[in-house]
Amino acid sequence: MATLTAVNVGMPKDVPWHGRTVYTGVYKQTVTGPRMVRRLNIDGDGQGDLGGHGGEQRAVLVYQLDSYRHWAKELGRDDLEPGNFGENFTVDGLPDDEVCIGDRYRIGGALFEVTQPRVTCYRVGLRMGEPQMAALLVAHHRPGFYLRVIEEGEVEAGQEIVKAASGPEAMTVEEIDRVLYLPGHTREQVERALRIPALSPGWQASMRTLLDQGDGEAAGASGSAGLNPAATAPPPGWPGFRPLAVTGIRAESRSVFSLNLAADDGADLPPALPGQFLTVKVQPAGDAPPLIRSYSLSGEPGAATYRISVKVEPHGAASNELHAHIRVGDRLQAAAPRGTFCLAEGDNPVVLLSAGIGVTPVLAMLHALTRDRSTRQVWWLHGARNSAEHPFARESRELVAALPHGRATVFYSSPAPTDRLGVDYEQASRLSADRIPALGLPTDADAYLCGPTGFMDSVTAALVDSGLDAARVHTEMFGAGASLTPGIKGDKAAPAPHQPTGPAGTGPTVSFARSGLTVPWNDAQDSLLELAEACDVPVQWSCRTGVCHTCELALMSGSVEYSPDPVEPPADGNILICCSKPADGIVLDL
Repeated sequence: MATLTAVNVGMPKDVPWHGRTVYTGVYKQTVTGPRMVRRLNIDGDGQGDLGGHGGEQRAVLVYQLDSYRHWAKELGRDDLEPGNFGENFTVDGLPDDEVCIGDRYRIGGALFEVTQPRVTCYRVGLRMGEPQMAALLVAHHRPGFYLRVIEEGEVEAGQEIVKAASGPEAMTVEEIDRVLYLPGHTREQVERALRIPALSPGWQASMRTLLDQGDGEAAGASGSAGLNPAATAPPPGWPGFRPLAVTGIRAESRSVFSLNLAADDGADLPPALPGQFLTVKVQPAGDAPPLIRSYSLSGEPGAATYRISVKVEPHGAASNELHAHIRVGDRLQAAAPRGTFCLAEGDNPVVLLSAGIGVTPVLAMLHALTRDRSTRQVWWLHGARNSAEHPFARESRELVAALPHGRATVFYSSPAPTDRLGVDYEQASRLSADRIPALGLPTDADAYLCGPTGFMDSVTAALVDSGLDAARVHTEMFGAGASLTPGIKGDKAAPAPHQPTGPAGTGPTVSFARSGLTVPWNDAQDSLLELAEACDVPVQWSCRTGVCHTCELALMSGSVEYSPDPVEPPADGNILICCSKPADGIVLDL
C-alpha cells in the first residue's frame, strides 16, 4: 500500500539567481497535521509561474521516496529532504513506471486524478543546486507527476493512498514523458495518449502536434515537435548561405519594392512553403560587415525562382542599401527559406489579414490557394493608408477573383481623392479590432495575421472574441519576437539589442539576424543563450539544460558544439541555444 509520507507547501518568494531575481514557489517546507486540499492549491501553498505550474490541472505535485534514494546515490548527496524537488506530496510508492495518466487515488478526505508528468524547468535545478537537474529527471525517467483535485478534502502525512480507478489506455507517467521528451515514439503511443480524457490540455496539444507531424513509426521519431513549433519545419533547402542572382526589380508601392532571385546556374530553387521567409546578407559599401536581414517570400510558392519584397524604412540601413544600389545581375547571399508561419492544409475557411508590409507572407498563401484552385472559403482582409501605400493591390484582387469562394475587403485609413470606394477599397477606416465583429467571419476558419505587433495583438483578441479558436489564429512577427523568461522579475522594458558590456570577445562572430546585431563570441558566457541575454536580444527558454526545446531555433549558417548534449537533438537545421557554443561564425534566427 502506498503512503503519503510528507506534505510540503510554500508560497512564492524572490530568489537571487545569476544577477537576476526569480519569483518562484519551488521552495517547499514539510508541515505537520492535516491540510486542506482545494481545487487549485493546498492551504499555504502557491506557484510563482502559473504558465508552467499550478492551475486546476497541476494543483498538486508528487515525488517518490524511491527517487530520493536514487538521486542521493547518483548525486552523492546525504542532505535530501522531502520538498527538495518542489513537490507537495512526498510518497512511498506510486513509481512513475507504474502510475498511469487518468489513475485516481484517494488520500484522506480528498480524491485526485493523475494529469501529466512534471514540467521540466530550471527552477528545480535552482532549488537543488544542480543546474542539470531538469535534464536529469527526464534522462533517468523519474519526472514525478501532477494531480488534479476531484474532491476537496483534508490530507495528512501517514495516510494510506488508495487507488480508486485506473486510467484508460494504461499509459504510465514514464511512458508519456518519453513520448514527448525523447526520440523513438510511435504513432500508436500518441493516439493512445489522445484517448485519455484526464491528460492535461497542454499535453493534449503537444500530442496532437506529434500526430500531425507524420506517422512517427520509425525508431528515432522525434518528440520535440510537440515542444516547439520550430521543430515542425522541414529541413532547409541548403546549408548556410549561397549566392542568388537578382533577375528582376519592381516597385510595388511608394515604399515597397520586390526582388526576383534565381539560382546562379539557372536550376530550379528548392520549393518554399507559403508564408516562409528568406534571410539575406546585404553588403554595404567599404569594409563594413554585411547586414543580415529576413524578408518574407511574397511570390507563388513552388516557382522556380523566389520573390522577396522590401519596405524602405526611413532609418532602415539594409532596405535603403538595397533600394539605392541593388541592380539586375547582382548577387545576394541567401540562406534557405525558413519559418513555421505556413498555410496549413485543410478544407475549412481561411482568413488572411494584414496591415502594411505584413501583406507579404499572406500574399504567398493567397498565391498557393489560387494555384491549387482551392474550393475553400478565402477571406482577404488588408489595411493600408491609401492606394499609393497599397502594395500588390492589383495582384491580390486578381488572385481573389480567381477563387470560387474568395472575397476581399480592403481598408484605407486615409484615402486619396483619386481612390475609388468599391474599386480600390471597401472601407474608409483602419483594419482594426473593432471592425472584426461586423465582418461575420466563419468561426471554424484558420486565420493568418501579419503586421505591426499592436495590430496583431488586438485583432487576435477580436477574432477569439468573435468565436474563432485561439489555436487556429496564427501570427508572424517581423524582427525579434517576444521574450519568454519564466519566473524572471523585471521592472522595466529591456533596452534594444546591443553589444555586450565589458571587453570584446575574440571568438567567432555570432549574428542575431532578427535583431540586426553581430557580436564576437566571448568565453565569459557558457552558452549562446547567455550571450543573447548579455546583448538584451529577446530569447525564449525554460529548462536551460537541453531538454524542453523552448529555445530551439534555426541556425542559418555555421556550426555549434554542445555542452551538455541535448536530451534529444533539435530538428535538422536547428539548434538549442541554451547548451551550445559557436564552433565557427554563425547566424541565428534570433
